[in-house]
Amino acid sequence: MTAPDYLLIGHITHDDTPAGPRLGGTVSYSGGTALALGLRVAAVTSIRDDDPVLADLPAIELARVPSQTSSIFENIYQGERRIQYLKSRAQALRLEHVPAAWCGAPIIHLAPLTDEVDPALAEAFPGALVAATPQGWMRAWDAAGVIRPKAWESADRLLPILSACILSEEDIGRDTALEAHYGGLARLLVVTRAAQGCTVYQNGAWAFDAPAPAVPVVDATGAGDVFAGVFLTLLARTGDARRAAEQACYLASMSVTRVGLAGLPTPDEAHAALV
Repeated sequence: MTAPDYLLIGHITHDDTPAGPRLGGTVSYSGGTALALGLRVAAVTSIRDDDPVLADLPAIELARVPSQTSSIFENIYQGERRIQYLKSRAQALRLEHVPAAWCGAPIIHLAPLTDEVDPALAEAFPGALVAATPQGWMRAWDAAGVIRPKAWESADRLLPILSACILSEEDIGRDTALEAHYGGLARLLVVTRAAQGCTVYQNGAWAFDAPAPAVPVVDATGAGDVFAGVFLTLLARTGDARRAAEQACYLASMSVTRVGLAGLPTPDEAHAALV
């Protein structure tokens, strides 16, 4: 076992939909994106061994923490209002679950969805590009499984440590004061804005905005994760945050024109992003 190019730590998720179980999660979409861009990808995760969604997982090497259940989400719509439920949760993920040989991966992507990733992992991989998509550190749920936002408790400690952090304006409730606070702390913070592209902060200050092309939206599932996979791959390869952001905006936009995992970069899209 040797270190992959890109290591994710987070849950593969099972989404209950009217059409049946559907593969979800940052591991699936960011990992699939990095694969499409030519990287060897591995993930530390936890999911039930016989979960049917695993049949659809891209060719990501897995170190699985045994679990009697998967992290299962369900979205219920009441008019235009969405209520998201966490029906069950797989096991928490800690440094002891990372194979020793994988600790040398040059890109480490902390990808919590159910507050399952130990924040201490941000300091566990010296020399790597350690990034986080912290959505799952900003979620709580009640006894019925109804998900609600919560404050990111470790933000002030982790943002100056992480090589990069990628979150959406929805993750922070479009709170401009909180965005400015996070941007002032981070070495590199990317705030995605769906059809409006993204904003990048570097070394505690606004750096630039990157636009997104106007496209017809067919399915937005995983678009933010496609963005993260492209951005981190190109940032590690080139060190150019602007180019990484522009290509990530473009490929994330292309992803919403297709359904589900078909939104991962095509070979032609991947080639164009890498040249």
